[in-house]
Amino acid sequence: MYQEKLKIDWTTVLLWVGITLFGWLNIYAATYSGESAGVFDMSTFHGKQLLWIAAAALVALVVMFTEPRVFSNGAYIIYAVVLALLVVTLFIATVSHGGKSWIDLGFFRLQPSEFAKFATALALAKLMSGIDVDWKKNSTKLAALAIIGIPAVLVFLQHDTGSALVFAAFVFPLFREGLSGVILVIGLAAIALFVLALLVNKYILLAVLAVLALGYLFVWLNKRTVRDWVHAGAVLVCCAAFVFSVDFVFNHVLEAHQSERINVLLGKSEDLQGAGYNVHQSKIAIGSGGFFGKGFLRGTVTKADFVPEQHTDFIFCTVGEEWGWLGSSILVAAYVWLLVRLVNMAERQRSRFARFYGYSVASILFIHLFVNVGMVLGLVPVIGIPLPFFSYGGSSMLAFTILLFIFIRQDASKNQLL
Repeated sequence: MYQEKLKIDWTTVLLWVGITLFGWLNIYAATYSGESAGVFDMSTFHGKQLLWIAAAALVALVVMFTEPRVFSNGAYIIYAVVLALLVVTLFIATVSHGGKSWIDLGFFRLQPSEFAKFATALALAKLMSGIDVDWKKNSTKLAALAIIGIPAVLVFLQHDTGSALVFAAFVFPLFREGLSGVILVIGLAAIALFVLALLVNKYILLAVLAVLALGYLFVWLNKRTVRDWVHAGAVLVCCAAFVFSVDFVFNHVLEAHQSERINVLLGKSEDLQGAGYNVHQSKIAIGSGGFFGKGFLRGTVTKADFVPEQHTDFIFCTVGEEWGWLGSSILVAAYVWLLVRLVNMAERQRSRFARFYGYSVASILFIHLFVNVGMVLGLVPVIGIPLPFFSYGGSSMLAFTILLFIFIRQDASKNQLL
């Protein structure tokens, strides 16, 4: 049996190191005061994060020394174990910030929803690597939907809507593997209809949809059959049902603070002391940084604790204030470089499992980056998800590192003859 030397993509590894260490530096800055404890004080947030970075590096090393087939052969087992943890979490989790997502182990608060992302990516990759995968079969669609939907629902039941929405990221790798683009269009249309139903009179909105349906029938189609009329009518009925269900979802499914945050984002209300406070203060902090920033440890808005959760979900505002537009752009560019790198790595894989998993990694990181930076800038609702490798948190640091390094390990052995 011949096995050539592993070819590790060191550029990706160095990007992980750079983003992680810069994140730790900003956690230190976000929690720093003139009488702050030492850099290596393990009772502080930055001290604890240093421990999690060291633990993540150790886990990454273990992953790199693990036979890559372990992840493909054991994908469903890993997925089942994480699902069990999500179920257990519903019964024994401690309530924090209105959610029940953490299992208190005494020395560590475990958040299984973070690990569910890479477990779902493994299970889906295993499904997609099967020889009988055919998107024309309903069994394939139902299997993929079940693998994504079960953990998403369990996370949603923990009142962690932000993490539940992240599972929508798997649509992109599924699309790469042959899923019809119609699904993607339907998803985007549903989001647009949801927003419009909150802003526009519902009857006016339905009238516009009816006009669009008639335009499709009489302008787009040269010949109209009974089937075309039935399809157009069915779509219009579904749209009407969806539009009139928005109020119920908005008022009874979403948490009150989530609904209020959407109202603030859409300009329907302005609550600078309540739901809109975090974003308002974050904008002030980022705007005050200017082009070059105020300098390391010199952020006045950050130091005054005007921005809640500034070492976790709102860590990007610390970057904006102290490092300015230039530093923020460099950080975003590093993430974009990482994402492009992952997509290129995914395309060069010989196995379908590794390719799909690589696209899943890129998609999950992209959704986190887009939503986290977007909510700090007031472009998307505040749903509370961390910036990968950057925000404070042991579970997220470990889970994102495992997610990334499993793929780095797959890529390193792509040319092996086993």
